[in-house]
Amino acid sequence: ANSSIQFDCIMPWELFVKRENWAKEDNWGNNMCLTLVQLKDNSDFTKANNDIKGIYKRHNKEITADAMLHPLTKWHLYGDFENGKSIGGKIDQLKIFLLLAFCILLIACVNFMNLSTARSERRAKEVGVRKAIGSTRKSLVSQFFLESMLITFIATVLAFILVEVSLPYFNNLLNIKLIINYNNSAFWLLLFGLMIFTGFVAGSYPALYLSSFEPIKVLKGFKIKTDSSVSVRKILVVGQFVFAACLIICTVVIYQQLNYIKNKPIGYNQSNLLQIAVDGKLRDQNKLELLKTQLLKSGAVTNVTFFSSDFTEGGNNTTNIEWEGKNPNELVSFNHRGIGYDFAETIGTEIISGREFSPKFLNDTNSVMLNESAVKMMGLKNPIGAVIDFWGNKLTNVGVVKDFVVESAYQKVAPMIFYLNTKDNASMIIARLSPNQNISSSLAKIDELVNQMEPNYPVNRKFVNESFEVKFQDEKLLGTLSNWFGGFAIFISCLGLLGLALFMAEQRKKEISIRKVLGASTANILTLLNKDFIKLVAIANIIAFPLAYVIINKWLSAF
Repeated sequence: ANSSIQFDCIMPWELFVKRENWAKEDNWGNNMCLTLVQLKDNSDFTKANNDIKGIYKRHNKEITADAMLHPLTKWHLYGDFENGKSIGGKIDQLKIFLLLAFCILLIACVNFMNLSTARSERRAKEVGVRKAIGSTRKSLVSQFFLESMLITFIATVLAFILVEVSLPYFNNLLNIKLIINYNNSAFWLLLFGLMIFTGFVAGSYPALYLSSFEPIKVLKGFKIKTDSSVSVRKILVVGQFVFAACLIICTVVIYQQLNYIKNKPIGYNQSNLLQIAVDGKLRDQNKLELLKTQLLKSGAVTNVTFFSSDFTEGGNNTTNIEWEGKNPNELVSFNHRGIGYDFAETIGTEIISGREFSPKFLNDTNSVMLNESAVKMMGLKNPIGAVIDFWGNKLTNVGVVKDFVVESAYQKVAPMIFYLNTKDNASMIIARLSPNQNISSSLAKIDELVNQMEPNYPVNRKFVNESFEVKFQDEKLLGTLSNWFGGFAIFISCLGLLGLALFMAEQRKKEISIRKVLGASTANILTLLNKDFIKLVAIANIIAFPLAYVIINKWLSAF
């Protein structure tokens, strides 16, 4: 469904609290969920928002985070926030594509102008005859505008056909189901307005230019002056190629940035790494350990560990962390995750110093591990053995884990604290499939063992690399649509160049004939005609490069 709230199933909150013991705690610093409220009157939004902020601040005097109301109708497009204020979201991409579409429409209008005026000599006698028999310039302008409107109408009908044909592909690309609501009066009003605008803009220059011919000169036979008109065409063509070059550069950079993010080191090995949701009876720590033993004995996996949340999604964070040497006025947010034994070996990451949790050390329930970012944030010169105050508990750091990505691949790895999974708080089983067995048979064996342990819940498993790939969906969409827009822009710009070439060839046909009679080769003629076009493209590129740099630099600043 086209909904901002996507889910597999809905459960009562009471059932969630029953499953998750921590949800019962009175913790105002817990921000794992959203609260939906229905206002009695939308005019009370500002007052209600201030009340919510006040209540949250009273219970969190030391926390700089902010709570606020945000209309659900705006959530899909305006989902990014900074310092308690909405700063945009997907609306930014929508604005970009609307701007690109508008620019391509203008390029098409410019092409129509160029191609229409390229045929000016053929229509010059028609204009002369019409004026000679009494037609006014106003009537001629109206005629040319009518022709432009008719062509725009035909183009609109063809566009509808293309949209209906391509809509399934577009829906598949966006993973949504878009339909055109032909019963919407606002849609037809907007379409009609756009059609009038396009016809007027596209037909304006040809109408005014062609209707300006003087009948006596035209009927006697005259050569159209090319100085001013050609300069206008050259400016229009340069403008077209500036836009096209900008779009090409931006598309290439987007593609390279996406490849860089996808291929940059993430700190662990995703190959054959599987995560299985812990449900029902599996929440019992003893049963979970038994399942781990059975999985390892089956030969389907080589390593198994546990994790307190989805491995590729956001999890818990806190500012309630103290350590020796910390600035008392500094408020630092740390991600924290519960992990099982053999964690580093299972996910394929590296222990920089110290060790990971092990059943050989019974006191590991009072220990933590830090990632590299946490050590740097704390300024610990000797992190092994450092005592960390974590929610009032004095815990000893026993190891430093290499930074690895579990949330956004576009941001720096956040400081993270790991503790040993106890009290049945594991949410995921992380397993490494055996490279010596067929993947299908390994998955079938895993499903069988999980079903034996908990037959009342379906096996909910997924590969970590597939979950991680979802993070790049927006950028993939941006890259794909940019490629399409870039292709259209180049094609239409080339049509504009064709229009200018036709006009120039029309004006210089006698010169070309004389040159050929005098022995000029086809290559000489092509060089003569193309050198002006190459100059135009070069000028367009000179303008486009700094413009594209500014645009792409602003886009890259978000990473």
